[in-house]
Amino acid sequence: MDDQKFILCINREYGSGGRTVGKMLAEELGIHFYDQQILKITSETSAVGEQFFSLADEKAGNNLLYKIFDSLKPSLAEPELGGKITKPENLFRFQAKMIRELADKEKCCIFAGRCADYVLQEAGVENVISMFLYADMPTKIERMIVLDHLDAAAAERKIRQTDKDRKEYYKYYTGRDWDDCYHYDLCLDTSKLTFPQAAEIIKNYLRVKGYDLGGLKPAEG
Repeated sequence: MDDQKFILCINREYGSGGRTVGKMLAEELGIHFYDQQILKITSETSAVGEQFFSLADEKAGNNLLYKIFDSLKPSLAEPELGGKITKPENLFRFQAKMIRELADKEKCCIFAGRCADYVLQEAGVENVISMFLYADMPTKIERMIVLDHLDAAAAERKIRQTDKDRKEYYKYYTGRDWDDCYHYDLCLDTSKLTFPQAAEIIKNYLRVKGYDLGGLKPAEG
């Protein structure tokens, strides 16, 4: 493969380890991993307070038409700078613009969530590899008990609510079903995998697709 550039987009159930696996891959490959820091970067470049992006982060907007009709979804055009600047759909456009700019300047990088796969595919970006990580509920609860210091009941409530938010958010902005395997290049059940094993499977997938992972240079900054 002549062009060694790839952009890896990871959608993930809460408790599946998507963020952990993404960070692990980024560190091993020497590339940048973008998760919540996208909110800070977008805020700094848009002059819109980070708190507005945080409140809307991975949550559906409030336009009823977009919620009712699958064929209707917010535009990915340039964000507005007027009175509607903090509307959820406009904040999404700011974020989508930043995702496109980061993908353009990076040789390779990894995005977690935030409809990055859809944003880049709609922009015609090549070598976008989309993945979905999931796990069974008992495994996710066990992980969240440890990570979030919750009891089992609270952990399950948080998992169900977070996954519901992510599913509605993805549907609202893309018109696609978040957990539909047909939209992804690779889906991984991390219930039966350690996070290092999941990272290794993804690296092997990239190698099979023709990417020379040994040729990547350490990320700077």
